[in-house]
This record gives sequence, C-alpha cells and structure tokens, in this order.
Amino acid sequence: MSNLPELVRIAAGRDHINTREYGRAINRDPQTLRKNLCVEGAAYGVRPVKVRGRLLWPVSDIAALLAAEELKA
Repeated sequence: MSNLPELVRIAAGRDHINTREYGRAINRDPQTLRKNLCVEGAAYGVRPVKVRGRLLWPVSDIAALLAAEELKA
C-alpha cells in the first residue's frame, strides 16, 4: 500500500516538511534519516535544505521516492 496519501496529509500543501514528518511519511525513525544524511549525504536519495539550523525535506522528492517504491511492489 502506498504512503502517498499519508504524505499529502502530512504536507498539507507545503513544499517542505521537517525530519519527524518525513520519517512518518516513509515509516522510518527520524534518527535513521539523520544518520543516513550524515553517512551518505542524503536519506533514501532525498537531500534536505537547512533553514535556521533545521532540516527541511522537499515533498516533491519524497513523493517521487514513494512512487518509485510503489512501482517496485
């Protein structure tokens, strides 16, 4: 089952979401996302932008990630 509807609900029309919301959208712990970012420079292929010391993740990139996972299933 796709998590795209959950992402739409979480984003609520925003272009970027925070790390906790990104984790909820892809069913991963936020700390896992932070670790992947430190080790690989991205978390599951998505690169955040930093705004005032906070990580904001682009919703469009997350939607593409979820769509690609749906095609694999």
